[in-house]
Amino acid sequence: MLSDAIAVVIRLGLILLIGLAATAFPGRPAQAQTSAATATSEEQRKAEELAAWKAALQARVSSPQEVTLLDQGVFTVPAPFFFIPKAEGARLMRAWGNTVNASSFAGLVASPKHGDEWIAEISFIKEGYVKDDDARNWNADDLLTSLKEGTDAANEDRRARGFPELEILGWVEKPAYDSTTHRLVWSMSAKQKNQPDGGGQSVNYNTYLLGREGYFSLDFITSSDRIAAEKATARDLLARLSFASGKRYEDFDSSTDKIAAYGLAALVGGLAAKKLGLLALAGVFVLKFAKIIGLAAVGIVMGVAKFFRGRSRQNGPQV
Repeated sequence: MLSDAIAVVIRLGLILLIGLAATAFPGRPAQAQTSAATATSEEQRKAEELAAWKAALQARVSSPQEVTLLDQGVFTVPAPFFFIPKAEGARLMRAWGNTVNASSFAGLVASPKHGDEWIAEISFIKEGYVKDDDARNWNADDLLTSLKEGTDAANEDRRARGFPELEILGWVEKPAYDSTTHRLVWSMSAKQKNQPDGGGQSVNYNTYLLGREGYFSLDFITSSDRIAAEKATARDLLARLSFASGKRYEDFDSSTDKIAAYGLAALVGGLAAKKLGLLALAGVFVLKFAKIIGLAAVGIVMGVAKFFRGRSRQNGPQV
């Protein structure tokens, strides 16, 4: 419904705030110029967030359609959620300050439901068949240390681009692998470094589906106080991912197929560290802007409404 779509826009931070002129406050000229430049930069970033969400909502794919994911499989969109295709999803992630891998990123999943404050990112990493035998011997404490070290390294990039640094707090759910369905699930919490403990935490609920040539990654980002209620949603989204015949884990042919240079533990440890830090940043922005109520709200709602008038139902795109 139109009202639900507009609610998503407002709830996830699509309210463009009216900037205050730096000269409205007394101070030195140099300080005023710096403040004005900072305000302009912030307004530009918020304007890009708004434009990115408008484009995403225009291109959305709703239930019960299926979305073809590269040449690997499909995602069946469950009601009442919607899928944001690759191009529009990548733009939105960049607007939140995230780095997007164009070769693996497939799209985003979002919700129009009142009260939902999550986003899910789907990727396919084509690096070969990932052996799962090391899942029997991994140590959760060692994996957490690896995640923290990787996030600290990724903070250099965020700092250089003017985004908040992140701190990994700990496990929300320790890594668990199902060798029958070839699905891996784990979850951790993070916060901005300048925030006090217990405030503004985001949670990455990470799910994976292993295949013959690589794996699907579905990263579910929400707040720490919502994860208990939304964990079932994350698992349901993972269940909607499936490989095509010939691309499944059990279709692996050891005589011809490439084997990944790492095992299953790497999807929780070193390889995941940088990606997790970046995705946690998206969660921070979702939570931050979901709480903003600006004076421009009415104008934004009216503008977004135009994008939904007279729109016909779309077919699921191939990404």
